[in-house]
Amino acid sequence: MAYLAPTEFVTKMIDAGEAKIFMSTRDTIIRAFMAGAILALAVAFAITITVNTGQPLAGAVLFPVGFVLLYLLGFDLLTGVFTLTPLALLDKRPGVTLGGMLRSWGLVFIGNFAGSLMVALFMAIIFTYGFSVEPDGIGQKIGVIGEGRTVGYASHGAAGMLTLFIRGVLCNWMVSTGVVAAMMSTHVSGKVIAMWMPIMLFFYMGFEHSVVNMFLFPLGILLGGDFTIMDYLIWNEIPTVLGNIVGGITFVGLTLYSTHIKTGAKRNASAIPVE
Repeated sequence: MAYLAPTEFVTKMIDAGEAKIFMSTRDTIIRAFMAGAILALAVAFAITITVNTGQPLAGAVLFPVGFVLLYLLGFDLLTGVFTLTPLALLDKRPGVTLGGMLRSWGLVFIGNFAGSLMVALFMAIIFTYGFSVEPDGIGQKIGVIGEGRTVGYASHGAAGMLTLFIRGVLCNWMVSTGVVAAMMSTHVSGKVIAMWMPIMLFFYMGFEHSVVNMFLFPLGILLGGDFTIMDYLIWNEIPTVLGNIVGGITFVGLTLYSTHIKTGAKRNASAIPVE
């Protein structure tokens, strides 16, 4: 299992961020669409396991399969783009601008949302036999999740909003750690193992992932969850996106960049007294 030194994989992070900024609109949308769709299927898979086994840990252990697949296929999640693209701007790569970075964020958001909505519609049809019957047990569980993580936060007011934001921060700290961990190895097995651990952690802990929620909450509304689109946007998606931005940039991108690329001055060994 080949391992890259920190300076090597952080340089790969900057290169990846630069490549995403300059990617064509067509490729950005396609890759983001497929990432959203695959992650949505993984969420449905994990919830199905949790409901059928009664063991949330079982769902969390197997959820990362979706993340692994979309990463190895070269597709893009908004959470990873939040972390990688600012590094290219910070490193002053030629031609990289704030506008270019925000364009990348916007296109990936659109693509992820479109892919997630498509799978949400597909799963709603499956859970209700084409909307001809009431949702099955799994569908009902998804509706309850949506209510608890929208109006449930709202019922606590500002404290609920703070909790939601912090869960978004912690989520992308772990998810982006998974993205970076995959860059540490040049072997598929190493990438999979390194990605699996932080992704499993975030899912089991119930942290808020903007792309997961693009699937989970629209599906909850389609299945009759007792919350509205505005509840979803104001009391979940928007604060989650902001938290994901802060978590990815602050705890992963900037920390790795500042200590492995823009390192501090080294101590002068000759100035250390010898006893």
